[in-house]
Amino acid sequence: MDRERFEWLVAKAIDDLPDELRERMDNIDVVVQGEPTSRQLTDAGLKRSETLLGLYEGVPLTRRSRSYGMVPPDKITIFQHPIESRCRSETHIQQEIQRVVIHEIAHHFGIGDARLRQLERRRKRL
Repeated sequence: MDRERFEWLVAKAIDDLPDELRERMDNIDVVVQGEPTSRQLTDAGLKRSETLLGLYEGVPLTRRSRSYGMVPPDKITIFQHPIESRCRSETHIQQEIQRVVIHEIAHHFGIGDARLRQLERRRKRL
């Protein structure tokens, strides 16, 4: 898939979020990158052989104090090649992008990986 189409799917995933979530997102950029860098893998606690589909870098809303300000935007990076390599169709890519975008935005709202795994297990049971 070309980068332009992939970026459009990421933008669509954000546009499809409920209004109340989008309106509460504050000081955040969402970007697409082909692959994670070695530093991004290290910062995420992963080895070079492990896969990273998305990454949140910033200060979650739950950790911001009243003095928070005049700082660069938080950043969510969605990694195109790892997502494409695990998907077999454009529909599957779109679903995976949506899942990864929601996961990374949850980090922006202060939800950690353990709680996200718990929610994902619950969702799969339903």
